[in-house]
Amino acid sequence: MLQLSKKKDDALVGLEIEAGSIAAAEVVANGSSRVTATAIAPLRAGTFHDGEVTDPTSLSDALRSLFSEHKLSRKVRLGVANQRVVVRTLRLPAIEDPKDLEVAVRSQAHEQIPMPLEQAVLAHRVVGGVPATDGMPAQVDIVVVAARRDMIEATLKPLRDAGLEPVGVDLSAFGLIRALGGPATVTTGEQVDGAPATPTSATLFCNVGDVTNLAIASGRSCLFTRVSSSGIAGVAADLAAGTGLSEEHARMWLAHVGLIAPVEGIEGDPATISRTRVALESGASKVLDEVRLSLDFYAAQEAAAPVEQVVLGGPGSAIPGFAEWMAPLIGLPTSIGRPEALAGLDPAAAARLTLPYGLALDY
Repeated sequence: MLQLSKKKDDALVGLEIEAGSIAAAEVVANGSSRVTATAIAPLRAGTFHDGEVTDPTSLSDALRSLFSEHKLSRKVRLGVANQRVVVRTLRLPAIEDPKDLEVAVRSQAHEQIPMPLEQAVLAHRVVGGVPATDGMPAQVDIVVVAARRDMIEATLKPLRDAGLEPVGVDLSAFGLIRALGGPATVTTGEQVDGAPATPTSATLFCNVGDVTNLAIASGRSCLFTRVSSSGIAGVAADLAAGTGLSEEHARMWLAHVGLIAPVEGIEGDPATISRTRVALESGASKVLDEVRLSLDFYAAQEAAAPVEQVVLGGPGSAIPGFAEWMAPLIGLPTSIGRPEALAGLDPAAAARLTLPYGLALDY
């Protein structure tokens, strides 16, 4: 997490921006985490694209209105997910001194991260490791996140112009893990540099929104993550283009038709229902391809813990039949994740707010 400042006792808002909407979850941490307010609002087309701000003034106006209307705390932690954020897992010798470890991380990052580090914001976290063995020193596994500094600054400016106080910028996938991940499943052996030994099992978290965030984690320790442009925005746009619907109405049809109910029994125009089902199956297939690709890529990494289940979140997970359609094709137990703190909301709202809720939580 790229931490700017923090006051533990204050209400903090997790904020996620997508091409079609903005979502915010206000959380108060006082011994336990409690959701005190939530808000979702549509975003004007062309304001946000591929995870980056394209119309700062429009975004600033939308944020100002949302936070004023719902009387949300002005302290926010923003999630980012785009192609100008790079995540790598490095295995390094165990180094006790934090400053020396940081030097080692930066040195290795120069070789592993495809961007000039002088133009990047860099953060790292130890997520596991292996103890020393005969002839081999102890090693640690470190997740390194690098984000282009100009992208971060361009994303934060509309927030500040709206009167908000960004207290942190976090990878959206990390928020997803915090919202849905449980205690880490790790070996019971020796710890390395204060970190648990390499996990023995992992979960793939898949947040299907306007883009798809994929994260493999053990508990709250992220082992792998990537962002795919496949998501609901593309499905809705394809359906709108083929039917003449607005994208807003196309999204409504996606939720109405779903993936498994027989089309003959769904109420509405048969032609639109048929086109919606075809668009959904095509979009879901693209997400499925990304899941398979990510699982294969992760499995090829050194000492990768086996993935035992898939947990779905985000607006796509609220589409009827999405999990049931995916499970047999992935070949792993697949379920929909909903934080208990959002249990009082309707499924669609809870799905959209899962990631913002996780962004508001502390590690």
